[in-house]
Amino acid sequence: MTFKVGTTRDLLTANGEPCFGPRALEILKAEPAITWEWIPEDVDEITPDIAARYDALHVNLPRVTAASVARDDCRVKIVARNGVGYDTVDIPALTAKGIALTNTPLAIRRPVAVAALTMIFAMASRLREKDALVRAGRWNERTEFMGTGLMTRTLGLVGAGGIGQELMRLAKPFFANMVVADPFVDASHIDALGGQRLPLKDVASASDFLVVCCLLSDETRHLIDGDVFAAMKPQAYFFNVGRGPIVDEKALIEALREKRIAGAGLDVTYNEPIEADNPLLSFENVYVTPHALCWTDECFHQIAATALRSIVDVARGERPVHLLNSEVGVGGS
Repeated sequence: MTFKVGTTRDLLTANGEPCFGPRALEILKAEPAITWEWIPEDVDEITPDIAARYDALHVNLPRVTAASVARDDCRVKIVARNGVGYDTVDIPALTAKGIALTNTPLAIRRPVAVAALTMIFAMASRLREKDALVRAGRWNERTEFMGTGLMTRTLGLVGAGGIGQELMRLAKPFFANMVVADPFVDASHIDALGGQRLPLKDVASASDFLVVCCLLSDETRHLIDGDVFAAMKPQAYFFNVGRGPIVDEKALIEALREKRIAGAGLDVTYNEPIEADNPLLSFENVYVTPHALCWTDECFHQIAATALRSIVDVARGERPVHLLNSEVGVGGS
């Protein structure tokens, strides 16, 4: 019997090509029992009709809810998230239906860590302002736009999972100190990477550059609130490469308005796309990118290849790597 795979259309370019490149699809094409297609509908949420047509869903942004898989004719055996976050997927609903959920945590560790450093380097060097000076013919004003050196500064992280640990490895040569808030990672492991584990407020007060790189959960929603911003130095910069709702956006806007922090770099925002009238877009000391700063050809190929490999594993009756709901009986488990 054919194992049918559907990929959400938000992974298509305007030219009708896979944004992750063609090579990853060879993983599916090499399996004679698997057929593959782009899901015809362009949806924000997987519908029950879609779930009734496919054995596997390769999903990027569309949500997978309890309603998506509620009908008796639901055919889905695996949802493969094209990325690391899974806050758009109702895990209990999938588990109750015996549907496996996988993600791609290893594929994004280096790219997101590099994205965080890109934000830090651009902000510390005042890249945007200096580019504007040249374009405006104000070359001789460059001494008024001195950057912030890193060698005597402290990098703070909220989250020391795969991305946080990779960021620590890459950042260690640039910073004098690294402090980390993560109650779930052993302090000795953070020490081994050159950092020190501290409570969140202490990390906020010690940091010159504070980066959020944890997952969104009930525990981390609005974790970064007004109290955290109040603890930060006025010359410190804030960055978020995790998820927008981890930050109380109103508190961030207020901290920027009152100049309680020096600036912010955001690859994620509370609403995506960000609203055109969002006050964050009015600050010259705020960089905002469209949840895509880590996107490169290498990154997207590896993400898609990992997701599609997990689908092949399930089609073969094997247990996929990066299985998030391990209680689902796949691969003889």
